[in-house]
Amino acid sequence: MNITPQVITRFAPSPTGHLHLGHAYSAKLAYDFARKHSGRFLLRIEDIDQDRCKPEYEQAIYEDLEWVGLTWEMPVRRQSDHMSDYKQALDILDQKGLLFPCFCTRKDIRREIEESGRAAHSSEGPLYPGTCRALTETQRQSQLDSGKPYALRLHMAKALELMGHQTLTWTDLEAGEQTATPETLLGDAVLARKDIPTSYHLSVVVDDHQQNISHVIRGKDLFQATHLHRLLQFLLGYKTPVYLHHDLLTDENGWRYAKRDNSKTLKSMRENGEELSF
Repeated sequence: MNITPQVITRFAPSPTGHLHLGHAYSAKLAYDFARKHSGRFLLRIEDIDQDRCKPEYEQAIYEDLEWVGLTWEMPVRRQSDHMSDYKQALDILDQKGLLFPCFCTRKDIRREIEESGRAAHSSEGPLYPGTCRALTETQRQSQLDSGKPYALRLHMAKALELMGHQTLTWTDLEAGEQTATPETLLGDAVLARKDIPTSYHLSVVVDDHQQNISHVIRGKDLFQATHLHRLLQFLLGYKTPVYLHHDLLTDENGWRYAKRDNSKTLKSMRENGEELSF
């Protein structure tokens, strides 16, 4: 007898500012998809960056989503409560020899790229040129002993070696089946930092696995990141959810809504008695 897995979706905002229309749109898509399929809708708080995340913004998230008309299961998962889970996943990758410390600043990386004449870019900026990948063990230890800040990067070449001749694929409900090519899109991605023992990429993959998320519904700005997430799922032995990367909402000038651009917030809309238009 075939048993169809239960649909479980999630919305995972960061409490670094107030939510805007784009957040409401994404959250409602995930919520409506779960309801349509008699599934579950979860709320997750992505608060790994404790310097930027504020309790007042987290409280505003709950108030905003209630105003939008959404309900979710309790308890809400906070990433800051699960650092040991991310450390465990990081240890698995480290035991496979897939991590290396990188001591480069963003300025160092830009300079290296300019000097080498390479200009490969990803959705997250210039592709890392591999500067610290070739450091000897003695050189690495010397840098670590000095207390210099560092990031732990995924050694993409070694990860691909572990894949062998396998082809990793993932499915987007709009774009269809995709072949994962993280090496060309994201390179040696940062998975943790000295001061924050995880990253968005690592924590979101672990969270989706631990919460049994069946369908990840998020904006098209994260489409490229899914290539890396598919590789991490393979390396950690996780199942791969189905994805839906939706169009991004834009304002009357064609600019997408973003916290950093001071877009109109849901808080201001509800306080002014406005209503959602979707």
